[in-house]
Amino acid sequence: MDFGVGCNITVGFEGSFRSYTAEWNKHDYAHTILGFSGNGNYHFNRILQIPHNWDFYAGLNLGFYVWSSPSNYQGRNYTGLGLAGQVGGRYFFNDQFALNLEFGGGNAFSDGKFGITYLVR
Repeated sequence: MDFGVGCNITVGFEGSFRSYTAEWNKHDYAHTILGFSGNGNYHFNRILQIPHNWDFYAGLNLGFYVWSSPSNYQGRNYTGLGLAGQVGGRYFFNDQFALNLEFGGGNAFSDGKFGITYLVR
């Protein structure tokens, strides 16, 4: 969820859940990551004179995540704070609905996202 706080700036928050299986030391282990983060983005539409049906942005997020793995797993997993960056874009089909694609890195829940945007006016 994002909120406009300035002409080209939004702040927001999100929750995420990730579940996966990974091989370590010739055994498969199931992992889950539950995360909560706050984000801030700068939207480049006005400065780059991008058409109104597109929205390109970049920003940072800070979050807390809980990484859960089996007790006998000896590989890397941890719970804690993570700072990450993201870049993304949206294509609006009309005034309220858009497709959203975002890429990021730096913490356990910021790889990539694909979704639908709905604007409340």
